[in-house]
Amino acid sequence: METQKPHSEFGLPASENYTITVDVPGHENDPDDLWKDSRVFVNIGPTHPAMHGALRMCARLNGETIEKSYCEFGYTHRAKEKLGENRTYHNFIVYTDRLNYCSALTNNVTYAMAVERLMGIQVPDRAVWIRMICTEMARVIDHLICVGVNALDLGAFSFFLYGFHQREEAYTLIEKICGARLTTSYTRIGGLMADAPAGWEKEVKDWVVRTRKTVQEMDKLLTNNRIWCDRTQGVGVFTKEQCMAYSYTGPNARAAGINRDLRRDDPTMFYKQVEFDVPVGKNGDVFDRYMVRMNEIYQSLNIIAQCADKMRPGAIWVEDKRVRIPEKDVVHNTMEGLIHHFKFFMQGFDVPAGEAYTAFEATNGELAFYIVSKGGPRAHRMRIRGPSVWHYQGLSEMTEGLKIADMVAALGSINIIAGELDR
Repeated sequence: METQKPHSEFGLPASENYTITVDVPGHENDPDDLWKDSRVFVNIGPTHPAMHGALRMCARLNGETIEKSYCEFGYTHRAKEKLGENRTYHNFIVYTDRLNYCSALTNNVTYAMAVERLMGIQVPDRAVWIRMICTEMARVIDHLICVGVNALDLGAFSFFLYGFHQREEAYTLIEKICGARLTTSYTRIGGLMADAPAGWEKEVKDWVVRTRKTVQEMDKLLTNNRIWCDRTQGVGVFTKEQCMAYSYTGPNARAAGINRDLRRDDPTMFYKQVEFDVPVGKNGDVFDRYMVRMNEIYQSLNIIAQCADKMRPGAIWVEDKRVRIPEKDVVHNTMEGLIHHFKFFMQGFDVPAGEAYTAFEATNGELAFYIVSKGGPRAHRMRIRGPSVWHYQGLSEMTEGLKIADMVAALGSINIIAGELDR
């Protein structure tokens, strides 16, 4: 059987063809038999729903067992880091939504904090509490879609529907504060696009109560399910040492026993003023990654309820003319307001020279923006640390020796988001 070598890692240059011949009992005198070798090279993805995005794994299979593989990404590359150097600091906010679009609010907040650090801006208390609710709500809906789709890939369709309903209710709450559902663009440098409407906090707490009950039902439905346990326990194991070697963070690292959470260990905003636990696993398999995320949902719901209780009326935007967009009545009725509005959107605002690396415990791990400023309205250099980039690198080692179906389970459990992966 002739086949083309897909990668030099497998032993020959990619441009060479070679022939594999393996003697199979009963077929020694059958040179034309195509079943002499059970090893084949298969492209898994990039256009397959089980790949969770435009991802590709080139695998050498022996039957259904993955003997060796390598992973490729870059199919959705949109040059966001370069765009960050060619757009004003304000105009770049909309691009942050398209990183991890399952938790866009977290991207918004982390980016805004990076620019605010460069400018030495202190955000008003009410804006901080709303930002914390947004980031934790984003964590909940991202985890719901992660565990839901992971279960769906393995056949648990009902479990997926439970979480998807609560996710849509959360998007309705998000829509009330910014008018958008998926790609929000809610934060502003120094504040927020708009204040939460009256009674929003109570609606949030009611959603927390309903979601907690739903997650408890989901837990009963799947966690001790015999099929689910057989498909996930001991599958896709990535040890603590491997996680350290591949710079894993977030739930994937905590599932292997790495007890680190930036909200607790390097807190920003008002995380010191809320109480929460950090779930940690020990086996580093698909099941432990699922359990860590399920428990993090409970913790995030507790944080959201605490934030809603601590919110007080007040400003949502710092009174700093460098970043404060004038109100519409000022723009429409004063020449100064019109000029300020025009210059803000057409030219942007200047950021002092300096550099800042701002990290936050996002849904999948450490999300960070590194910005270098030489003064002016645009970043001189911008780099984004998306956790999916690091997690995807370990997939080949994680799935070596597994079946193809187990690879699907492992990929879903590390929650790769293509927009964050390719940036």
